[in-house]
Amino acid sequence: MTVSFQPPLLARTVDLGATLFRQGYAVLGAGQVAGLADVPLACLLDWCSRWSDLPPDNYLKDGGRYRRRRHSCFIVDTGKVAMVQHRPHWQPLAYNALHGGMQRHFEPMPQEMTSQPEWESLLAWLGGVADELKGPRAWFAEAHQFRIDTTDGIGRPTPEGAHRDGVNLVAVFLVARHGVKGGETRVFECDGPNGQRFTLSEPWSVLLLDDERVIHESTPIQPLKQDGYRDTLVVTLRSGGFQGES
Repeated sequence: MTVSFQPPLLARTVDLGATLFRQGYAVLGAGQVAGLADVPLACLLDWCSRWSDLPPDNYLKDGGRYRRRRHSCFIVDTGKVAMVQHRPHWQPLAYNALHGGMQRHFEPMPQEMTSQPEWESLLAWLGGVADELKGPRAWFAEAHQFRIDTTDGIGRPTPEGAHRDGVNLVAVFLVARHGVKGGETRVFECDGPNGQRFTLSEPWSVLLLDDERVIHESTPIQPLKQDGYRDTLVVTLRSGGFQGES
């Protein structure tokens, strides 16, 4: 197994598609995200405050109180983005043995954020990344705001463990880290020996994943000070429909 404990090696902007195709994942810095998505970095940083009022996730089967979240759905097609009627989040047990097989109802993301043209630009860019990786098509996108905190002494970003999401492309944006240690990102080949381990720390850096080729997880966080937390935005793109649709 190839394992690296160094900070993530950033993909070159011009080689993003080739990097994703070659290794199944790529990491970009915040400045690269802003440039590629045509969204001012100041706007991305301004969105960070939208993570301060997330409702509790009441579906955690381990009894924890460490996760808060919101969830909204969109269709991205040839650069155009449309929000769809609010719907529950659903995953099959094959991809989420802990929380799969049930409809989970979460409050939607704030309209003040999702109605902005910059939000549409961000999703349109991700749709373009998916187009290049898998071929042009309509993408059914689910966006999740997460806050993992250390209320109970430890917070678990991925309580289901190393997993795939059952989609085509996953984007994990690190929004903020405050007063915590841990939260190491781990990416491993589905059908091979290679893996990488690193810690995202820059606000609005992103990990892009070809979900059909790699599995991923984030290790638990522990407090360094009172009220520690780790905020992320996770966007998944899937062709053919949302999971759970007949």
